[in-house]
Amino acid sequence: MRDRLSPVHPGPTNSLVDVAGLQVGHAQLAGEGALSGTTVVLPGPEGAVAGADVRGGGPGTRETDALDPRTLVERVHAVVLTGGSAYGLAAASGVADALGAMGRGFPVGREPHEVVPVVPAAVVFDLGRGGRFTARPGAELGAEALAACTDAPPAEGVVGAGTGTLIGGLKGGVGSASTVLADGTVVAALVVANAAGSAVDPATGELWGRRHRHPDDAEHPALPDDRTALLADLHAAAAPPTLNTTIGVVATDAALSVAQCAKLAAVGHDGIARAVRPVHGMTDGDTLFGLSTAPAATGRPAPDLAGVQEILTAGADCVTRAIVHAVLAAHSVETAAGHWRAYRDLVR
Repeated sequence: MRDRLSPVHPGPTNSLVDVAGLQVGHAQLAGEGALSGTTVVLPGPEGAVAGADVRGGGPGTRETDALDPRTLVERVHAVVLTGGSAYGLAAASGVADALGAMGRGFPVGREPHEVVPVVPAAVVFDLGRGGRFTARPGAELGAEALAACTDAPPAEGVVGAGTGTLIGGLKGGVGSASTVLADGTVVAALVVANAAGSAVDPATGELWGRRHRHPDDAEHPALPDDRTALLADLHAAAAPPTLNTTIGVVATDAALSVAQCAKLAAVGHDGIARAVRPVHGMTDGDTLFGLSTAPAATGRPAPDLAGVQEILTAGADCVTRAIVHAVLAAHSVETAAGHWRAYRDLVR
């Protein structure tokens, strides 16, 4: 049994693409009144083993039922995270069409092109935040985000599905983080932070998730000794809860089953709860996908019980750190619909 107290550290990019085989692509809507976007997580041609876990009272999802361990599907060919609420699910159709044209998908016929890509998706609510309610992602933006996929470190902050997000009234965004365990297993997360709850402790002005940061993570801004003015500014910037939802992907290169991937997603929600308060409310539809990129025939042994537990723990930690990174990377945004201040712009 490995030493579970051995030190761990982030991967080379401290992001989701540290998990072998994963790429990430972002795309944003352009034009007046638009403040939304789409993010695609793309595994290799063989896909990735996947599970999902949905919390909160207002989820917007596609194909999460297909990831139940009792169903036929074991591997997905992309995961779509997108703005636009239920309308934004159309972005996944664009991704599926493009993947089908590449011949990537579940084989359903005799010819190589006769496939059905399995593309689960989850949405955040950002409708109207740019000033135009009908500015929302569709199939074309999904295909654009897919085409942008690369194994370079993904951009964080106000980008992709995080373009129009809010977290407790402050500007939200996309964040990512990774961990390399003592045996070399990589665990990572990418999260779109768009919560009704707050990422900030109202008594101190610190981020709830700060205590979980790794020394190599983004530095939390120094706060003044006298925080009276800061706390007042944070209180004034916070908006009443709206329709929201935090979504993301937790992944590993360890060989996990569908059920274990679903558990990875489920425990990942503990990571949201450490970074956001309150969480999983009636106006949130928090959804996480768990992925394993281990090839179908790798010869690498599956982790033992202690190893799975270590992966689950690391996954939740990565989710917390990713949310902190999202908040710290966000910048203030002003549109016809409102002015949303970023945390960094308030604490400086």
